[in-house]
Amino acid sequence: MDILSYTFMQRAFLAGLVVALMCPLIGMFIVIKRQSMLGDGLGHIAFAGVTGASLLKVYPPLGAVILTVLSAMGIELVRRYQKQYADMIMALFFYAGLALAIVFSTMVKMPSTGLLNFLFGSILTVTMTDIYGIGAVAIVVGVIMKFVYHSLMLTSFDEEIARTVGINVNRVNMIFAILTALVVVMGMTVVGILLISALMIVPVASAHLWKRGFKETWGIATVYSVLSVVGGLCSAFWLDFAPGGTIVLTAIGLYVITFFVNLVKCR
Repeated sequence: MDILSYTFMQRAFLAGLVVALMCPLIGMFIVIKRQSMLGDGLGHIAFAGVTGASLLKVYPPLGAVILTVLSAMGIELVRRYQKQYADMIMALFFYAGLALAIVFSTMVKMPSTGLLNFLFGSILTVTMTDIYGIGAVAIVVGVIMKFVYHSLMLTSFDEEIARTVGINVNRVNMIFAILTALVVVMGMTVVGILLISALMIVPVASAHLWKRGFKETWGIATVYSVLSVVGGLCSAFWLDFAPGGTIVLTAIGLYVITFFVNLVKCR
């Protein structure tokens, strides 16, 4: 328990646990919608927001929120009218975001350490201001999810049936796109822009191996996510590794263990 005697580790665990609770909440629906690369792509756009905000001398996470939310809305609007080319549309947005990030970072001449912190996470240097921001986003996402939960679930499984029962599918999809963008930016300081999608998807993938109902799978995914963050942070502290990498590797390790456990059970 000596690990908790350090203030920076207390902040890291607090921020990490909040993100660990929120990622499966969005990840469950991303998997159902078969949009597993959405979080990864929005991460690229968030990177452009960070570098652009630095260029304008604005708080970087704020720039990431604005650009990522606007891009998520744009992706949803274009996808709505070009469904057969949904993957291509997302790719266009993602590559544009990455290209802008490169250009902005060159213009602002950000130090390499600053770029790496956003790319791979800097949870051990998280401040109380970051935690307040993460907490505020978590509350907003949680409250909105409470109100759109049933509509979102039906829309995720079958949009045609959702329309038949009177659900405004376009509005629900737009709300979900915005919530996904917020969670991507929220997790940026924990595991980094390049790895946040993994924390949204891998715990959900592990939970799916147990073949349970939706709510049970959601609960199991949350447990996997929390274990990944706690295990990854402890490993990073003891081994002096980058926390973002150890968190994701812990999540993948739990997936591998679960896979073989279920394989043995089936036999």
